[in-house]
Amino acid sequence: MEVVDLSLIGARFVTPRRYGDDRGFFSEVYNLRQFAENGIEHAFVQDNHSYSAAKGTVRGLHYQAPPFAQTKLVRVLAGSIYDVIVDVRKGSPNFGQHIGVHLDATGSQLLVPKGFLHGFITLEPDTHVLYKVDAYYSAEADGCVKWDDPDLGIDWGPAAENATLSDKDRNASSYNNFQTPFVFEA
Repeated sequence: MEVVDLSLIGARFVTPRRYGDDRGFFSEVYNLRQFAENGIEHAFVQDNHSYSAAKGTVRGLHYQAPPFAQTKLVRVLAGSIYDVIVDVRKGSPNFGQHIGVHLDATGSQLLVPKGFLHGFITLEPDTHVLYKVDAYYSAEADGCVKWDDPDLGIDWGPAAENATLSDKDRNASSYNNFQTPFVFEA
């Protein structure tokens, strides 16, 4: 497994090894021991699977507030996404900064630490995204910040021109009105 630290503290790009032959491939996408050897020690408790029928479907920017904050391990099973995270941990040297990565079915995964807004846009129709989380979902702790807020300056690319949104995402709070519940822990 290859683990690469990204520019936002705690965010990592994880690429499991693939073993291929004429039948296809095999890959261990999650191995507790290998993850721990690479400093990733989260007790994942739930797997979530989202399916988006249309290219340009936006999901985010979502978060779960403490004490239900979630670390996520995100991967794409079919299709592709542009996945974006925003550091909203008070006291973080990266506070307010974002990065985006392309994920597709080739197997790379994005580790999103607690204290980040998270969202993605589908780049292809019929996209399946699977992600592990280390805390159970809580409706009371669920929050959302407007995905295309100009204060964040995220370039979602051409797929965003005709974005498909849920009511939750369409009516999300502006970044300027967002009061972060997260604190950076070095």
